[in-house]
Amino acid sequence: MNDTLYIVIPCYNEEEVLHETVKRLTAKFDKMIEENSISENSRIMLVNDGSKDRTWEIINELYTSNKYVTGVCLSRNKGHQNALLAGLMTAKEYADMVISMDADLQDDVDAVDKFVEEYKNGAEIVYGVRNSRKKDTFFKKTTALMFYRLMNKLGVDTVYNHADYRLMSKRALNELANFKEVNLFLRGIIPMIGFKTAIVEYERNERFAGESKYPLSKMISFAVEGITSCSVKPLRMITSAGLIVSFLSFIYLIYVIIGFCMGRNIQGWTTTVVLICLFGGAQILCLGIIGEYVGKIYNEVKQRPRFIISEELLK
Repeated sequence: MNDTLYIVIPCYNEEEVLHETVKRLTAKFDKMIEENSISENSRIMLVNDGSKDRTWEIINELYTSNKYVTGVCLSRNKGHQNALLAGLMTAKEYADMVISMDADLQDDVDAVDKFVEEYKNGAEIVYGVRNSRKKDTFFKKTTALMFYRLMNKLGVDTVYNHADYRLMSKRALNELANFKEVNLFLRGIIPMIGFKTAIVEYERNERFAGESKYPLSKMISFAVEGITSCSVKPLRMITSAGLIVSFLSFIYLIYVIIGFCMGRNIQGWTTTVVLICLFGGAQILCLGIIGEYVGKIYNEVKQRPRFIISEELLK
């Protein structure tokens, strides 16, 4: 069994947590290497996503002082998903298995042992799944539940309570490299790969330091990105709504004609104005949804690179 493990960590303005994150992962690597569960060639890969603070400077320092640390620096900020993909595609050339996790230590480091165990049991992809949301606020818990249910209803195959804490084998990563889309939603793309999967439950911790990089506005944008990148159901819903409205309009037309033939005055100024406003708003909404898809097609056909690596620190 090939046992070289890389842990890929996207970093955007994470100067407050990097030292502690690397300290805990170093202790974990030392223990696992001593137990012969992973190779001495295993590494921690920190991906700098165009940070504006001292993140890349700290990564350089850690690279010099810590035998496990490697680094990748993107030429500019490209967002969490692209930074993660950059790390995965770089690490797959050196590793037999790659774990992706966040830098803020909310992902339980002790779960790494279980990930590797499942990999050795034959799993090509291992999903880290939160065992509860007791520490979340009511709003966060409710919106998260709505997010996963909405995704599944719209045909996006996601793993409930799973973010980006997962293990992927070299084989799975090679298949992921065949997905060329610019509009990335890895939580929806990776389940498409198939292969044998497993789930490891863990308790999600509070953020060690710093602020969340995902406020409500970004969460909404992320949800829209996921839906429009992995499902065409919203377009089919527009078609269905159009058919229903057309049918109801035809029924109303028959009603008006019959009333006219029977000599009744058809009252409806208020109704007409309300309907015009209602359907006008619905049409704008539908055009907006279609525009999202057209915009994605526009981005895809240009085939611009998803990320550009400006510097690598490899061992």
